[in-house]
Amino acid sequence: MSKGSPGPTPGFLVWRLANKWRVAVDRAVAPLGLTHAQYSLVASLYGMQRAGERPSQRRLADHTGLEALYVSKLARALESAGMIERTRDPRDPRAVQLALTEQGQAVTRQAIAVVQELLQQLLEPLGGLDAPRTRAFTDELTTLLGAPLAPSVPNDESTQGTTP
Repeated sequence: MSKGSPGPTPGFLVWRLANKWRVAVDRAVAPLGLTHAQYSLVASLYGMQRAGERPSQRRLADHTGLEALYVSKLARALESAGMIERTRDPRDPRAVQLALTEQGQAVTRQAIAVVQELLQQLLEPLGGLDAPRTRAFTDELTTLLGAPLAPSVPNDESTQGTTP
């Protein structure tokens, strides 16, 4: 809570919603052999492949907002599971390109359907996936995600005692 507000801060609410969503997606995609993080990777890769792209691990990390090292770890696990292929980029031997296998595409399509249904449930209080309130909410989240954040200064008195 902040000093000027009796209720939870927006940061705390975003954190709680993100955790609620992560847990719900983890549970929903577990029967398909995926975690939420793996789902984020394969669903993003699926969309990029459909657009004709064969992204590098770095490009996929930038797209998902995940750390490049974490994407590499996830990609290795998904490769071991037969869901993705990792190959050297012919234009840059340091880069690794990713692509879904046929099995990966099939599992990803199932996972996308499951998560879309879950998203509809989550957004029902706003009127559902295509509702004006949902579009406005999405616009607000997009604005916040696009706002640059300056690195915090340790021991700055203005941030002492506040929550996320």
